[in-house]
This record gives sequence, structure tokens and C-alpha cells, in this order.
Amino acid sequence: MLERSSPFQCPISSACLMGISDRLVQEKVSAAMFRDTALDLLEEHSRRTDSDPSSATQDEAFWMGVRSAFALDSDTINFNNGGCSPSPRVVADSLKQQIDYANKAPSIFMWRDLDPKIEGVRKRLASLFGADSEEIAITRNASESLMTCLFGLPMSPGDELLTTSQDYPRMINAIRQRERREGIKMVAIDVPVAPSDAAGVVEAFERAITSRTKLILISHVVFMTGQINPVREICDLGKKHGIPVVVDGAHAIAQFAFGQPDLNCDYYGSSLHKWLMAPIGTGLLYVKRELIDDLWALMAPGPTQDPDIRKFEEIGTHQAAVHNAIDEALTFHEMLGIERKSARLRYLRSRWTDRVSELSNVKFHTNLAPDHSCGICTVEIEGIEVGDLAGWLEKNYQIVVAPIEHHQFRGLRISPQVYTSLAEVDRFAEAIIMAAIHGIS
Repeated sequence: MLERSSPFQCPISSACLMGISDRLVQEKVSAAMFRDTALDLLEEHSRRTDSDPSSATQDEAFWMGVRSAFALDSDTINFNNGGCSPSPRVVADSLKQQIDYANKAPSIFMWRDLDPKIEGVRKRLASLFGADSEEIAITRNASESLMTCLFGLPMSPGDELLTTSQDYPRMINAIRQRERREGIKMVAIDVPVAPSDAAGVVEAFERAITSRTKLILISHVVFMTGQINPVREICDLGKKHGIPVVVDGAHAIAQFAFGQPDLNCDYYGSSLHKWLMAPIGTGLLYVKRELIDDLWALMAPGPTQDPDIRKFEEIGTHQAAVHNAIDEALTFHEMLGIERKSARLRYLRSRWTDRVSELSNVKFHTNLAPDHSCGICTVEIEGIEVGDLAGWLEKNYQIVVAPIEHHQFRGLRISPQVYTSLAEVDRFAEAIIMAAIHGIS
């Protein structure tokens, strides 16, 4: 069994020295005994299923065991996990228990006991990302991580920041604000939709680089389509020209296997409440160690913190339980296994895409090859407005999706999760077939 440390372990002697009553000390000890059975069940299922990820994808007994680890709304089929995924019960319960524990005496239990446990979470996230723990900050989401970089890297009036029209609107807004405040210029290029290879994306970036290009922003996974971008090639291109590259990894971490060494990136921001299924409001920021000193924080730390990755966590009073509960999400993820997880996500996707691919008016805006995408796919039924189709699916089939509108394409972003059942996937496929053949009026 993987060792799981409780977030409530604190020396009783310290509590006594602080003069806390015997009753509160006893409650503290009882809290330390908190355990959830979900991880034990997952471990049991993991031992029974085939270790080969491709075989495990269709072991429905295993995946129904995974599903049982979540508290889900039985009336809704959530195919917008790319927006925000539910956490397993063990994560949600850990969060609730720690909030209750901290609330007894926050200045003692939250600040002195729970808050320092962020260091253990930092080490585990660093291991997941393949980086040094002194290069990992724990943030509230990808937006906070990425804005730290987009606002914190120095630029001068007339300098250009190169990105794509497919990047996340909140990041585009951050760049636009720098345009208005500082006179920099955003250059947003159109890159191929569902490209057949990486070359077209890399070439589009290289053509757009000028002597004024001082910063590049690229999405690891395009949020609208699930397309995996050639991040390593873009980071290498940036280094070739001496241009920093900021990578938006909001949809990448814990969806498929990779690490920082695979990307050769210097700056990387991600959300953890999507594919890692950590508590809502958790994120990761990676900054290469020797670059930390020169990157300004969003909220001002003291000058002695300049070279410390923790300066990016200086956000004022916050709930320690939120970042601590990431620990249980990491354990759940590790026990599930990233190769098994990504194989299952691709299997769920192919189950519905294979059924609808022959319909002449159904079009995919995602390259479905395994090295180009994983669990996300964007689909269009030509002749039907995406907003109308999304509303029809929710009203008639209780299926929630994300409608996407872009000047290069439009469609519905479909993102199931490891708890998704085959019956739910099949219901979606049947709905798409019905809409494509008979319409939705």
C-alpha cells in the first residue's frame, strides 16, 4: 500500500505547551485517525486489473470501482470536466475535515499546524512535474500562475508578445492590459486547427518572430480543442532567439504523461482542479530556479524573498486546507496510474467518435491521433448553432458540454473523466447521431 500521511499529525506536546485544553488535544488526536476507504478500494481494484494500460481500458469492473470513489449527481452527465472536475470523495473529505479542524482556532491550528504542510505537497508536485521542489509554487489556478509570468517579466513600450488566437481569453486580457498600461504589442497568430503534424504550428511561430518579440505564450493543450501543441519545439525556438516562453499547461497536468524535462520549458502554469481532480482553486507554477529572482510576483513579497519560489504564494490569509488536500488527489492519481488513466480517456473518446465519424455533417476540430490529443475532443454538427446544440443536449439528455466559438471553427468541447461510464458515453453518441440526422427543432 502507498503510504499516506494524515494532514492532522501534530505533536501533542506542542499543543500542551500552548495551553490548549485536554478536550481540544483529544479532538486533534481523533482527527489524526481520519481515513477514507476510497483509496483502499482503488488499491484493491488496481491489484486486480491488468497492469497493461491498453488492456485495463476496458476492464469495466475496475472503472466502476473508480466511479464509486466519487459523489456524483446522478441526474447530470458532466462532459465539461475540462472546465472543472469533481474531486474524489477522499479529496473532498480531507478538505472538509481540515477546514473544520482549522476553524477551532485558526491562528493555531491553521497557521502553526496545517499551513506548513504545504512543503510536503510541494515536493510531491515537483515529483509529478519532474522538477526541483524549489521551482514549484502552489497557486490558486492556472490564471494566477500565468499572470505572474505575463505581468512579472519585464517588457518595454513597443516590445511584442507573441501568442495565438486560440489561447485562453483570460491570458489574452492580461496581455491587452499590458498593451494599455505599458504600450507593448500583442501579436496573436492563427495556427492550424487539428494540425496533421507539429511543423505547421512551429513554422507559424517562427514566421511571426521579429526583432521586437520579447515574450512567447503557448498553450500546452489548446483549451478549445484538446490539441497538444509542440511545446518542446516552441521552447527550443524561444531559446534559439533568446526569447522567454511561458507555457499554459492548464489542461495538460495529469491528463497524459510528461514532465518538465520533456518540454525544456522555463515557465509553466497549470490548474490542478481539472485533470488532477484536486480541490477547486488549486494551481501550480513552475519557474526555472535561476530565473526566479528576476520574475516579479503578483503580490509584493519582502526583498529577501526575491530568489525564493514561495514569493509567488504571498497572497495573504488563505485556507491551508485547500492546498493540503492536493496531497490526497496526488495519491489517487498515482494509484490510478497516468498511463492507465490517459489510455482510458482516449478509449472513452474513441467510443463515441468512432460511432459518429461516418456522418457527413459531423466534423472534428481535434486531431484524434494519440500523440496529438487525449481526453478532449471538439465536435461540430454543420448547420446547427453550437449554443443551440449545447442547450438541446442539456434539456433533452442532461448532458453538459462546453460550446466553443472561434473565428477559425466552432463546436462542442467534450471532456469526460475517469469516472465517466460507458452508458453515459453511449447516450452522448446517440444524441449526436439523432441531432445530425434529424436536427434539434
